[in-house]
Amino acid sequence: MNGPHGKSLRAAFFLCGCAAFLNLYATQGILRELAATFGVSAERAGQGVSATTLAVAIIAPFVGTVAAPFARRTAIGFAALASMLPALWAAHAGSFTSFLAARFAVGLLMPFVFAISVTFIGELFTREQSAEVSALFVAGTTLGGFAGRFVTNACAAALGWRHALDVVAALSLCVGVAIFLCLPRVPVSRHVNATTRTHDADGDTSRLAMLTRRPLLAAFGFGACVLASQVATFTFVGLRLAQPPYDFGTAQIGAIYAVFLLAVVVTPLAGRFARHRSPRELAVYAALLALPGAGLTLAHGLLPILCGLALGSTAVFVEQAAANAFISQTAGAARSTAIGVYLSCYYLGGSLGSILPVPAWRQWGWAGCVAFVVAAQAIAGLLAWRFWRDPAHGHVASGRLPVAVDGR
Repeated sequence: MNGPHGKSLRAAFFLCGCAAFLNLYATQGILRELAATFGVSAERAGQGVSATTLAVAIIAPFVGTVAAPFARRTAIGFAALASMLPALWAAHAGSFTSFLAARFAVGLLMPFVFAISVTFIGELFTREQSAEVSALFVAGTTLGGFAGRFVTNACAAALGWRHALDVVAALSLCVGVAIFLCLPRVPVSRHVNATTRTHDADGDTSRLAMLTRRPLLAAFGFGACVLASQVATFTFVGLRLAQPPYDFGTAQIGAIYAVFLLAVVVTPLAGRFARHRSPRELAVYAALLALPGAGLTLAHGLLPILCGLALGSTAVFVEQAAANAFISQTAGAARSTAIGVYLSCYYLGGSLGSILPVPAWRQWGWAGCVAFVVAAQAIAGLLAWRFWRDPAHGHVASGRLPVAVDGR
């Protein structure tokens, strides 16, 4: 699709990426404010992130089944618009329990935007075009993740955290309306229905076969480790920078998330680089990049810390793209189930990333968190290096790397 309609459609999928991540991590940089309001520790306030990612992990395998009766535009647009409601609920929650419930509700909606958008891209574009549009979608997720954090922190500094989340809810409404206006009204295709019926006929067998294959099990563990490292880094670095000698305020903590913008450039470049590299190679290279990135954050100067955060976050986006490619190439007829399980493991890892480092943070401070991140990335790299091989032929899986999950 080229011309004005093609440009509009590409913009729509960029907005879909923004919508998928706008609310997901919005509370990650306001832990001190949440702790003061609800009378909990800052570490426990981080459960506002883990509640959301846990909900994503629970619902992800069922998104395709639940959304099957609806047109893609309807499912994506409704989920994007509906995310405004739990955002408002979280903004005006009267207790920490209510706040966590609202954040959980946010996570139940986000996979419908993410997974169905990726499916829709595959249905509307050719293989070559879908790689380009998928890159725009992933760039949108990056911008959305940054905007949710940055807007929340900037507005919290001026208006308080409750009104900051009101602003994020308003942004969700605007993005949802724009998605409805830009996406075409296309019903679920007969081809997709036929694929679904074929998969359902031997669903139990294919799922069991998929779950017992070591390469895919390794990919699921890889995803959990990758997001655990990312969430641990950006949940606790704000607490570190709020302490002396940095004494960052809420707006300054929000500004550090600008390092995510590097991925807006890197993601399309990684897709081009990977045309002649296997997913295994790219995953191992990215894990190796993440290790010095984590080490740089131990420095006392602000510049090396920011450089380390930029390296680490960029490595995570490349690792995710590599995992998506490996699963698409390896899962065969069980691809749909494999993608759902991968997303569940990925976001379950994200939930654990804000919980498991807490004892290390209390005992050793930021050094303890870095140790957790290094361990998670080392395990991820080892899993890819050791197990990411084509189970049918016994060699490393290769081929062109797509830059987004095939969510069908």
